[in-house]
Amino acid sequence: MWLLTNQEIIKKWKQGLSKNRLALIYKREYNMQIKINRQVMRHRHRGRFISNFEALRHVETIIYNEIKENSK
Repeated sequence: MWLLTNQEIIKKWKQGLSKNRLALIYKREYNMQIKINRQVMRHRHRGRFISNFEALRHVETIIYNEIKENSK
């Protein structure tokens, strides 16, 4: 998959991107990957698209864990 890895999300966040912008990028890449997978007849019903809220939850969890680890 071509999704943003945790390290890429943290790197872009430290460079100054907001978590909302990161969530938008993550959502776009995730949903594009689902579209590509659905083009194969065998996988046409596999996976589901994520919303802005779900993408933001994923990004916030990664950022929160990074802050928590650095505060120790």
